[in-house]
Amino acid sequence: AAVAAGVTDDLKDRISAVDLVRAAVGELGGKGGGGRPDFAQGGGADPSNADAAIAAAQTVLKGA
Repeated sequence: AAVAAGVTDDLKDRISAVDLVRAAVGELGGKGGGGRPDFAQGGGADPSNADAAIAAAQTVLKGA
């Protein structure tokens, strides 16, 4: 399963796309996830955990 996140310029100082992707990829059985603060991508082998991956990214957003 692939994960990509983009963050607009006005939010880059509070939210990192890398943090979003890393949180989601961890739930998908992947490692890492990288890119730039405004755009990042990664993946994992277990798409059955997609709901948990979305929830993990939402948790990062709520903490911002």
